[in-house]
Amino acid sequence: MRYSKYFLFTSKENPAGAINISHSLLIRGSFISQLSSGIYNFLPIGFRVLKKVWKVIEEEMDRIGALQVLMPALHPSDLWEKTGRWQTMDNVMFKLQDKKGANMVLGTTHEEIITDIVSKFVKSYKNLPLLLYQIQVKFRDEIRPKGGLIRAREFIMKDLYSFHTNWECLDKTYQDVYQAYVRIFERLSIPVESVEAFSGPIGGDVSHEFMVVTEAGEDKFVKCTNCGYAASTEIAQIKKPEINYKYKPIDKLNKVHTPSVSSVEQLVNFLGKKPQNFVKSVLYRVGSTYILVLVRGDKEVNEIKLEKYIKNELKIMEEISMAKEDDFDRLGSVIGFIGPLNLKDKILFLKNEKKLSDEIDLKIIADFSVYGLKDVIVGANEKDYHFVGIDFDNIEIDSFADVSTVIDGDKCVKCGEEYRIFPALELGHIFKLGTKYSEPLKAYFADKDGKIKPMIMGCYGIGVSRIISAILEAYSSENSMTWTFNSAPFFVYLITINMDDEAQYKISDNIYNGLSNFEVLWDDRKESAGTKFKDWELIGIPICIVIGNKIKEGLVEIKVNPNFPKTISNKKINSEFISKLFDSLSIFITLQEVEEKIKHIYNELDGIVNG
Repeated sequence: MRYSKYFLFTSKENPAGAINISHSLLIRGSFISQLSSGIYNFLPIGFRVLKKVWKVIEEEMDRIGALQVLMPALHPSDLWEKTGRWQTMDNVMFKLQDKKGANMVLGTTHEEIITDIVSKFVKSYKNLPLLLYQIQVKFRDEIRPKGGLIRAREFIMKDLYSFHTNWECLDKTYQDVYQAYVRIFERLSIPVESVEAFSGPIGGDVSHEFMVVTEAGEDKFVKCTNCGYAASTEIAQIKKPEINYKYKPIDKLNKVHTPSVSSVEQLVNFLGKKPQNFVKSVLYRVGSTYILVLVRGDKEVNEIKLEKYIKNELKIMEEISMAKEDDFDRLGSVIGFIGPLNLKDKILFLKNEKKLSDEIDLKIIADFSVYGLKDVIVGANEKDYHFVGIDFDNIEIDSFADVSTVIDGDKCVKCGEEYRIFPALELGHIFKLGTKYSEPLKAYFADKDGKIKPMIMGCYGIGVSRIISAILEAYSSENSMTWTFNSAPFFVYLITINMDDEAQYKISDNIYNGLSNFEVLWDDRKESAGTKFKDWELIGIPICIVIGNKIKEGLVEIKVNPNFPKTISNKKINSEFISKLFDSLSIFITLQEVEEKIKHIYNELDGIVNG
């Protein structure tokens, strides 16, 4: 491809609103252009990258026997209503009505649609297992899209769905897909971490995310410094301490005046204490039961873990919600100043006075972080007042549980050593769905005995367009892109320093034609050498061949993107080999060697990266 004939318009200026490297570089390199907030055009060079990523994913899906389909982006509401997600995913849905008044939605995901398809065709165990996938545009009504392709309102995903006769079959496919994902990210040279994860609105009990560590991400995961166990902060568990608790009511409470000071952050400044010197009290309601959750002041309640504890341990199945102002009034407390001391006595008094229903109950659950605390501060259930000098066993606690979000230094649930928190970007997510969709959508099959059963399902997603940003975030710098072998839009950037020099032009043309199978972008513009070199750095093509005055000596200059060798991630290949591979290019090589060297490097990399 000749630059002069290509749709490529680079920019020196950092675009307004770009908050991370990938967003800035993709705009400046004219890989994408913004149409509206969170909505982007893929321009020719950006679409080349997208197709490269797409190809790797397709090859690995083919390898595990998945069949590709293409489902509509526009969905009728009835399927979503049958699964209940018309309401539960309302916050991210683009909902609309057609001219007949029918409710429609732009697909945020396709579990309902694929299940409906399979339910119409598959009726026997003989047709299972079945793996169907698509690469399709998705729509989510993000209130604050940002980061370019990282959090967009319209984006491209690969979603695979599997259908099975039993859980054992699903387990095998889950592992097959897991390994396929490992191969995809290895071939794209993205350094991902696989972590245990929360299924969220998709559903299912078993789930893993594939995360790349980057400050540009909006997720976090924890990893043990010793055993390597990793999990999303949404579900990561903390090792249970040896609990020896006996309630010791305090005779005299020391109450301090804290006027209009209620949050831990405010109290830290007002009382000159550390966050660890406080116990937060957070009130929830589940049916007729109030749950007061206590966590150390530097921690936050993890509502995912809390809800699981309430359902599994307390056996309360109603929906959990944050308490409202009238709930605090009903219990004789105050928003911002609620605390565990004497709160049960207040409730008992109100019941005796017939001011509170006998059905109302209060459970005080303390996070593991509260166990063993001494001399801490808690709310006094009175506006503008807190109690000080409280020990953990001065509090009447019904149970201790792991109900906080993990922070640095918490103890690993597997081995007891310390966790570390990493900022990350989620690139892939896999789930074991079970019958969450097959039952309401009647995706049944007849087993060997003729018994009708719901299909067991799995779901496996990859953010295809997001991968493009992840690669740049992993390897690029402010003014220089770095693509990986399987994502680079071109492999060679051919620069002709002086297009008016007949010898330079002729040799460039010969090299361009000789390397036609190796994706060459020939910068044949009549621009300065500095402009051409800056555009090579900005566009991020791995190898640069420079045709200049050295051709008089029969020499051609070869340059390698300085970060490109770092992207070769096959663990079987040591860094010394990679170094020698690129050093073999040297700075200048003869005209006779140039094609041979480029082909050698390409074939070596193809073998390393693609196996």
